[in-house]
Parts: sequence; structure tokens; C-alpha cells
Amino acid sequence: MMTRMMAFVTEHRDDVIVAFFSASCCFCRDLAGVQSCQTWSNFKMNHDGRRSSKCVSVYEELRLTKRLNDAIIKIDNVEFHIHKIILCNCSPYFGALFLRWSAADQMVYVIQGLTAHLMQLFTDFAYTDCVAVTEDNVQDLLVAADKFNVTGIVQTCCKFLTEQLCPENCIGIWQFTKNCYTPELQLKAYQYILYHFEEVANADELRQLSMQDFCDILDRDDLIVKKENTVYEAILYWIADAPGERGRNLAVLLDKVRLALVSQEYITINVLSNQQVQDSRECLDMVAFAARVMRHMTTNSVSAYCNLIARPRLPSAMLLAIGGWSGPSATDCIEAYDVHANCWDYLFDKMDQARAYCGAAFLNDCIYCLGGFDGAEHYNTVSRFDLNTRTWQEVAPMHYRRCYVSVTVLNGCIYVIGGFDGHVRLKTAEYYRPETNQWTFIASMHEQRSDASCTALNNKIYVCGGFNGNEPLQTAEYYTPETNEWTMIAPMGSRRSGVGVIGFADHIYAVGGFDGEIRLSSAEAYNPLSNSWIILPRMQCPRSNFGIEVVEDCLIVSGGYNGNSTTSHVEYYDLTSGLWSPASDMRLSRSGLTCCVMTGLHNMTQCAIVRNNLPLLFLEDEVTAMEE
Repeated sequence: MMTRMMAFVTEHRDDVIVAFFSASCCFCRDLAGVQSCQTWSNFKMNHDGRRSSKCVSVYEELRLTKRLNDAIIKIDNVEFHIHKIILCNCSPYFGALFLRWSAADQMVYVIQGLTAHLMQLFTDFAYTDCVAVTEDNVQDLLVAADKFNVTGIVQTCCKFLTEQLCPENCIGIWQFTKNCYTPELQLKAYQYILYHFEEVANADELRQLSMQDFCDILDRDDLIVKKENTVYEAILYWIADAPGERGRNLAVLLDKVRLALVSQEYITINVLSNQQVQDSRECLDMVAFAARVMRHMTTNSVSAYCNLIARPRLPSAMLLAIGGWSGPSATDCIEAYDVHANCWDYLFDKMDQARAYCGAAFLNDCIYCLGGFDGAEHYNTVSRFDLNTRTWQEVAPMHYRRCYVSVTVLNGCIYVIGGFDGHVRLKTAEYYRPETNQWTFIASMHEQRSDASCTALNNKIYVCGGFNGNEPLQTAEYYTPETNEWTMIAPMGSRRSGVGVIGFADHIYAVGGFDGEIRLSSAEAYNPLSNSWIILPRMQCPRSNFGIEVVEDCLIVSGGYNGNSTTSHVEYYDLTSGLWSPASDMRLSRSGLTCCVMTGLHNMTQCAIVRNNLPLLFLEDEVTAMEE
């Protein structure tokens, strides 16, 4: 259930007051007189187009005392003594009613199709600029406001419903928007269904969907699911509401599942064991064809195709690999990794300047690149790429020049920790607030650290390893914002400079690095509850100064230096299986790069690999037949 709330709006007024008041004011009959009279001065707007509090109080006083009333609205034997000009400003409907649909001297108006309670809310809004919206009245109020064109109330109701969107009500809200013209709310509700489908798939409202609406949703590339299994299970859940009737649609719905992206084990255990699938020759043919496609993909080392049976849906997040050292110089290149399509592409503009050993963060639909080194200069500058405008902008610089810097995001702020300023290894740290465009120092670490890595977990910032100017470090510590203090924790099992550190599944993972002798492939995880480290399986390739992030529950490491050269190799750690597996290599070999993850985007389609650009699957002539 939605929490009961009160929502308020302030509606901008326009010059209809001048025109209408000039005809209605009992003291002034010409515009000049209206503008000069005391009555008009009490009603006029303030400079930003909104009514001042004084105006509102004057309106209310006139309404309560029934002074200057020039009309009565009757609904269900309830009378509302109003001022025509005030309701004209509330809605074009009332302007047309008073000015075009009735005689100029008419005093009493009977309105059909509206309850007295809702008319009271309309008049409250017209006189006070406020309307009380609750979970109990929002639907009736929105329908009525849409019918009578009270746009201010429509906007308030839509804002209220947008804020209430959740997996349990988003389908109901989306279906409700079909009854009134609210395109923005309709789009937001529909996108909510798509972007939160893993939770929506288990909600009671899913069963309210019609067959056509359900098919349309399942067809979409931007239906966000980590695994295609979710789509199949949602179909079974929908059918279970009326098995006899809906079960006849199983073949049509199963065709919406991208079966070649489901594991053979899952198909055997969960799909082929379903009695309705076994009873349908059409379903069995789909499963058999999917098995052939999967074998073909394995044989040819292909992760995805454009064809629907093997066409990946859009991911919930995109991994970016930014900057770094490639060949003889720093690079300004940004690559994006689509975890579902398992491929890298250049989807974004290059950085405004080449940077290696910099930091990166994603915050409020913006990519931040911080500090770094271009081969000649150590930077304290910060550049921001706005995904909405697709432009780079330099924001406030850090207090220190920092390359080999550690960067993370916590509570809407970007934290930069340690690094190298060109002369000494740093123990200082500072954070950036985007809303103020300012950097503020926090307490310094216990140790000087460049080439370290940091991450946020459970409202703390952990930093591990690094280089203090003399030796690689084994130590680690965490920062508590509430106390502005650093606390040492148990040291790692290995010294690690150029390490990758990330918070994942309530643990801190420390991967790879340089121990002073060799590049490491080893990995370990820290448990904050026990203050201890455990050894993890080794990566397939040793590396230091690489990118590390978590995307859809997989820990992904990208690039770095392997002891002999820079690399483009990418691999990921699956927490469930406890295994490292190769992923598609980056297009560019580089070390000293940084990675960040874009999440919560309003339109992932603009940032993911274009599905129509994926290779077409040719498996004799059967593909064409199946697609048709």
C-alpha cells in the first residue's frame, strides 16, 4: 500500500487576470483603472509569475467573506460562491464556461459529472495554489482534473503517483493512465515495469496484464533481467492465474523467451519438465532449435546474435574503461562494455584530455574523470561528461595533484584518496559535492598510499594496499564519515601495489597487483564482521594497475600490466560458481586505466550496444523459418 501523503503544488498564473479583472472589477472599468486601483494591487503577481502569499491571503479572505462574488456553482445541491476570474485562471474549462458557453450576466452554473468533494478541491486549488493529494483521492482527482483541464492538479497527481511507483503498483498505475491524458506518467510507469521487471514478475499485478500487453512487454529489448530465466518464470506465474484459458497461449509466450541465452541445464530441469511444454509440439520444436543454436554459439565462440532467439536484452548497467597508458603515451579513449552482448564498443566521446592513472566515478548521470598523468603533468583537474547533453565540462579542481589515485562514491559525494602529486606519495583525502561544486578535506589516512584502490561498503570507505614510496603495502584501513576517522584493519595476505579493490556481497575483494617482485593473479576477500581475509581462486592472468568493477553480480577486471606488456584481456569472477571466466577483450590494450559503472539510466538504449548491429545467425535455412 502507498504511504498516505499530502502533495502540494504552486500553479503559475498568466495575464488572463488582467483581461478578466478589467471587465469584472466593480470599481474599475478600464485597464488603466484596474492597474492603478487598490483592489488590483492586492491581486497582481510577484516578479516570478507566482502569486505572492499576500495575494493568496486576499483571495481566501474574499472567498470566505463572499465579497465581490460574481457566480455560484451548484453541484449536488451544494453551492460554491466563486469569482469567475479566479476559476478562469484555474482551468481553461471555466474560462470557456464563463466567457463562451453562457450569457455574460449568468450567475448560477450547474456542473454535471463532478462531485461536490472534488469541486471543493478544485476551488481550494484555485484560491490557494494548493491541493491535498492522498492515496485515497488521487485516482478520482486525476480523472476529474484531466476532464476539466485543471492542469496544475493533473501535474500534482502525476508527481504523487510517480513518487509512489513500486513493483506492487506500477502495472496498475500504467493501466490507469490509459483513462486520462498523462503521457509522461504513462511512460514513467511503463519504464518502471521494464526496468524493475525482476521484482514486478513476482507481484500480484502481473496477472492483471492482458495477453497482448504481456506479449508486448516480453518482446522488448529493454526488459531488464539479469537472466532470461526470469522471463520464462514470469510466463508460468501469469498462466497460473487461469491455467485452462491462459495455458493455451504457452507457445506464443515461450516464443518471447530468448531460449538460446538460457543454459541447457535450466532448459532440461525447468522447461522440458513442464507438462504443458511436453504436450505442445510447437514448444518442443522451439526448445530443440534453441539447443542447436546454443551448440552453434559454443562451437563458434559467439555470445549473442541479432536474431531474437539469441538476442540479448539490455543490461541494467554499463561498464566503462577510461583512459590509461597504451603504447608510448596516455590515451583519451573510453570503451563501454555490454555484459549481455559480451562486447566492447566506443559509445562515448573521448575524454577532453588524455589521462593515465586517473580516477573515475559515475554520479547523477555524469561521468567524472579525476586527476591522472599525461606523461608530463600530474593533474588536479576534474572533468565531467554529462550524458544528457553529451558535453565535457571542467569542474572545481582537487586541492592536490593526484595520479595513481583511489576514487569511490558514497552518499552522493565523490571521495579521492591518496595518490602521487609528482613529488611525494599522499595520505590526504578529500570529497566533492556536485551541488556546491566544492572539495572538502577529510582526515588523512594512517599511511601514504599511491597505486592503492578503494571502495564503499556499508557506509564506510575501505582502501587497501598501494605504494608508500619505498615498498608495496599489505595494510588496509577504512574511513567512517560520521566520525571523520580512519581505522586500520587486518592486513591482506599479500603486498599489493596497483591492486584492484571492490565491495561486493558484503565483502571487500582485493585482486591482483604487484608485490615488489611479480604481478599477481591471486585474490582475497575481507569479511568486516570477522576482520579477516580469505583466499579466493586466482585470476587466469596476473595483472596490476587494471580496472575493476561489479556488474550484475559479476566482478569484472579489465586490462592492466601483466609483467611483460599492457593487456586488453578481461575476465570475471562468478560468486556463485567461485570461478574466473574470460570475457570479451577490450579493443585497446592499456594499463593505468580506471573503470566505473553507469546505473539507473533513464534510457539504457542510448548507452548499450545496438542490438541490430550484432551478427546475424545463419543456421542453414531454419533461422528464417523460425523467425517468421
